[in-house]
Amino acid sequence: MDNVCFHPLFQFRKKGFFRLISAVILALFLFALPASAEPLLCGIDRLEASGFRELSGLRIGLISNAASISRKGEPDYAIMLRRGVRLKFLMAPEHGFSADIEAGKKVGSGLVSDTLPVFSLYGASKKPDIRQLREIDLLVFDLQDVGTRCYTYISTMRHAMEACEEAGIGFMVLDRPNPVIPLHQEGFMVQPGYESFVGAVNIPFVHAMTVGEIALLLKEQHYKKLDLRVIAMQGYQRDKFGDEYAGFSFKSPSPNIRSVDTAIIYPATVFLEATTVSEGRGTDAPFMQFGAPFVKSGELADALRRYRLEGVSFNPVVFQPSSGKFSGERCYGLRLSLSNRHTFSPFRTATALLLELQRLYPAEIGLDKRGDFFDQLAGTPLFREMIHKQFPLEAIMKESSRQVELSSQNASSCYRLYR
Repeated sequence: MDNVCFHPLFQFRKKGFFRLISAVILALFLFALPASAEPLLCGIDRLEASGFRELSGLRIGLISNAASISRKGEPDYAIMLRRGVRLKFLMAPEHGFSADIEAGKKVGSGLVSDTLPVFSLYGASKKPDIRQLREIDLLVFDLQDVGTRCYTYISTMRHAMEACEEAGIGFMVLDRPNPVIPLHQEGFMVQPGYESFVGAVNIPFVHAMTVGEIALLLKEQHYKKLDLRVIAMQGYQRDKFGDEYAGFSFKSPSPNIRSVDTAIIYPATVFLEATTVSEGRGTDAPFMQFGAPFVKSGELADALRRYRLEGVSFNPVVFQPSSGKFSGERCYGLRLSLSNRHTFSPFRTATALLLELQRLYPAEIGLDKRGDFFDQLAGTPLFREMIHKQFPLEAIMKESSRQVELSSQNASSCYRLYR
């Protein structure tokens, strides 16, 4: 049986509610069969299988987007409406409900199915409106994360948990696969004073957790009064990437994370957002290639090969972004190709890449020009300072590993839901 943490859900004055909860706990949380013998069912699939009994009679709000689909490919909100759930409104994170708005652009509110309101959680405010929350009994979170701390959906979840605790309503997480969970935890932790919307949760940069596990950790550390329930997955294993499950389809949760391979490489190249180097936005391979007019592909490839980075190769590429940095300009750079997902270390790759860009093009890459943003991505100024001073790769990895190990020692294992 998987190690599961139970938390009280709601303290509603509804007759028979707790008897109902007791009746369905075994169906939703106990895993009687070996994981390998079960199909992968996400939280929304398990909730549907139960007939949405946990939501019966309750007024529901749902944080969702176009990637929030069932095993059969049906949108979560559509299933809820079809099954008679009292769904009052939706809330959408960065990239909007359609998951097609570019990063950093504000998202407006709108309608789905002509009558269902969609309120933005990436507009004037990134936190749910307490007045809106008091019109419902339970806020449900169902978003596809990609396993890297700076991806903002877990920040949205934290803000929503805080708002629900303040409003005195329940919060439910429908768990989904972390598509890159076999990657080891690595990267720097978030240093006090460097919290931001790209670093709202103090977990490793590559965190190897699901959103459900992160929610349990947040409750334990910050929101002890929150009525929280996590609807865990069935048939989920920590040694499988998201596209290795039969019948499971990884749908892009944002415009530039288009595949599991992209999600694996993303933490290796996302730091380039805080430099002058293009991270490939506006091309056919965002985050899988990078470059700039001033980069000399050959010399950079040779420099990176000297690190003997496992699981990845670098090939010279020329591209012309249609948007973003150097739009319409010819860029020279490298494209990353995975040869072994299980030996690839995205943070080690990111560190080597930044060290060589800083060494070869110190006046051009602008590492300090957007230093505040870089430090928010990293969770600390230490990473940027070590890159700037050309610390050896192993010294940087040793310090980041020390922080991750210290965090693991201090954190409770109660949030771990899967083997």
